[in-house]
Amino acid sequence: MAETSSPDPDAPVARIPVGISSCLLGEEVRFDGQHKRDAYINGTLSQFFEFVPVCPEVAVGLGVPREPIRLVADKGEPVRVVGSRTPDLDVTEDLHAYGRQQAAELPHIHGYILKKGSPSCGMERVKVYKPDGHPLTTSAGAYAESFMAERPLLPVEEEGRLGDPMLRENFIERVFVHERWHREVAAEPTPSALVAFHSAHKLLLMAHDQQAYRRLGRLVAEAGSGDIEETVSTYFGELMTALRKPATRKGHANVLYHLMGYLKDHLDGEDKQELTDLIESYRTGYVPLIVPITLLNHHFRRHPQPYVASQVYLQPHPAELMLRNRV
Repeated sequence: MAETSSPDPDAPVARIPVGISSCLLGEEVRFDGQHKRDAYINGTLSQFFEFVPVCPEVAVGLGVPREPIRLVADKGEPVRVVGSRTPDLDVTEDLHAYGRQQAAELPHIHGYILKKGSPSCGMERVKVYKPDGHPLTTSAGAYAESFMAERPLLPVEEEGRLGDPMLRENFIERVFVHERWHREVAAEPTPSALVAFHSAHKLLLMAHDQQAYRRLGRLVAEAGSGDIEETVSTYFGELMTALRKPATRKGHANVLYHLMGYLKDHLDGEDKQELTDLIESYRTGYVPLIVPITLLNHHFRRHPQPYVASQVYLQPHPAELMLRNRV
């Protein structure tokens, strides 16, 4: 059975491979020869992620500097990626093909950070223009669209959306879960490895989607009676889909009360009231998640519970990222 335990804060950090648009690392590959270096990515996240840079526009032969490209379509017609001044410069198929190629050539990455608004790399809401230059609709960038179609379960986010504390925490949490899954289960799928993984992630899953939590519990309970490869594939698909939905304050509060239940025989009335008050303060938006989590961890250090100690929920990502200080 795969070993499950809470992350060791003193263990050396092995950086997780994550794909990224090259310009976000400061590489001067933009159409104007500039970059879009992101301080948070290059400062904080680079301590935990080993970035794998990709610039699809350069990769398909567009130079630096170059004519800007944009998404163009007539109503009811497929979106094309063409030069903003030279419509005959059409790199649509090249970018789609490169997206499929990179999806196959980067099986080791556990997430991807894309450049917002890019006609090649944008994850969503990239402007699509009519041939006359008027806005028509929005879409994903051509490279990103094909890459994500090939790797639908890979955590993907745009650098602009990482400024939202809830979206940032959700993306980084999924990257760590994705890496853990491939290390503990996908590398050698067995019923015992699946059971151990699910057991450690129960409360995390509960915070995101209680229906998925129950479905996957039933699936794991039958893991030894069917095709384990099929079971593992189904589980992973449902898991990553459920985690894509950010956990709400209500979802977290339910888990916090669930954890409090393990302390019912150890806390006196004042301690129980203090913990209840903090959970309610979190649920109603007065304090961040880290506040009740810290008090729970304090009580569990005094009254250890092996099942609780194995739960990824209590520290799904390194404390240094301080993600739960803001959600």
